[in-house]
Amino acid sequence: MISYLQRGSLIILLMFLVIDCLIELPQSLHGQEQPKAAPATVHYGLRAIDQETGRGVPLVRFKTTNNIVFWSDSQGYVAFNEPGLINTEVHFEVDSPGYEFPADGFGFRGIRVTPEAGQVHEVRMKRLQPAERIRRLTGQGIFRDSELMGLTVPIGEQSLNAGVMGSDSVQMVPYRNRLFWLWGDTNLAHYPLGNFHVTAATSALPSSSNFPTTEALELDYFVDKSSNRVKKMLPSEKPGAVWLFGLINLKESTDRETLVAHYSRHLRLGEMVEHGIAVFDDESQQFQIAKTFELTNTWQIPSGQAFRHADHDGDFVYFADPFPVVRVPANLEALCDPLQYQAYCWDAALQQFRWQHEHPPTTQTLEHKLLQEQTLSATAARFQIAERDTNRPVTIHRASVNWNNYRQRWIMIGCEINPSGTPSHLGEVWYAEAPDLTGPWNTAIKIATHPGYSFYNPRQHVAWDQADGRYIYFEGTYTQMFSSTQTATPRYDYNQLLYRLDLETIILEDLNGK
Repeated sequence: MISYLQRGSLIILLMFLVIDCLIELPQSLHGQEQPKAAPATVHYGLRAIDQETGRGVPLVRFKTTNNIVFWSDSQGYVAFNEPGLINTEVHFEVDSPGYEFPADGFGFRGIRVTPEAGQVHEVRMKRLQPAERIRRLTGQGIFRDSELMGLTVPIGEQSLNAGVMGSDSVQMVPYRNRLFWLWGDTNLAHYPLGNFHVTAATSALPSSSNFPTTEALELDYFVDKSSNRVKKMLPSEKPGAVWLFGLINLKESTDRETLVAHYSRHLRLGEMVEHGIAVFDDESQQFQIAKTFELTNTWQIPSGQAFRHADHDGDFVYFADPFPVVRVPANLEALCDPLQYQAYCWDAALQQFRWQHEHPPTTQTLEHKLLQEQTLSATAARFQIAERDTNRPVTIHRASVNWNNYRQRWIMIGCEINPSGTPSHLGEVWYAEAPDLTGPWNTAIKIATHPGYSFYNPRQHVAWDQADGRYIYFEGTYTQMFSSTQTATPRYDYNQLLYRLDLETIILEDLNGK
């Protein structure tokens, strides 16, 4: 017979056994073990190389036969570790805008390799366009694949900087011994709605040791300290997105510099409801509204890409949008006064172009209409750009215009809009020259292409010119918007791509008779 005391001890023992089983149950249920941490992965590398310069090519697409797609990073690398495709023969289709890989006997352009962890296969690409793609300047994971492979990346680059995933339409000017950058609408990592009130950053002035081809572009974003994400550079309680264009530094001396731009508030694309002049305030580290314009002031405003130039007419700020046909005296009082803006337009009575205050500027489209009406002669035309090799008319959408010491000419980097029979609606980039900033702009050479995609609002960064302007750099917004493609390029979409152009390689003898 078991005593009550023994029976109680047995019950307690059984309870402890049950508790132990319950504790162990989640680990032993259905014979499964808890997963253990996997060891670090070693990738196989593909690297796209510009066969002419030997540098890595960003934005090269590698696609397997089952449609797995990889895009090279800003050093040209793809990190590959697809389960089942390591140590087995794999074919990668290879292509990139403006570059080409040789075709085999069946017309396939690609490589057949056996990926092995830790190995790198170089793919030499033939560049079909004059401009060399250098890198992506904004967004997340600029050197993603290089990092995954454990390779060296430029010191100071961040995989995610201030939460920025995508940035639209760049402006950049030197300011207070730094480069001052502006962007429009900005995608952020934490939510689909990002910053729609202007994003800004600064970076170091260029030197032999911090150039974008060799070293990091360390963008020091203006951030909201509470979130460590980019701050609104022109905040507004009113609805709509705020943009800044026509950025200019009205530098009077080494200790007197003023950053000025045109601000505009939009309820949607094409619907502006407020605009005027904004000035950067060093204390608040934001732009402040200095002057509000009437909505009827449509051309008496800063716009597009601005530059400063002084000649026998005086010291003016010119606005290339796309041609530099609007100007204003280079001081803040004049920029805030619509009556002081001048437009370059055709005077039918005088049968000549002239600067004046009363009428809007003559655009490329209007000039073409005047030519058709025979109220303007072909010899007097200033903006009828045509492709050098075919004489096909080229309609410029947005452009950057600057003086170039190497060519001793005014040069334009512009994107074409709605070209018939060409690869893209807004992705073809052109180079043109003129003896004067107002033209005549006659002949152009295509320097970059983005088939089925957009590359708009190009900006030449004169601060980065090398060899007295022989090598120039320009960037623009690479985006799916306004294009025919249905699939956005991962990481690259809605971001800034940087190109390098060697003017020595362009045959220019027949451009405008020089």
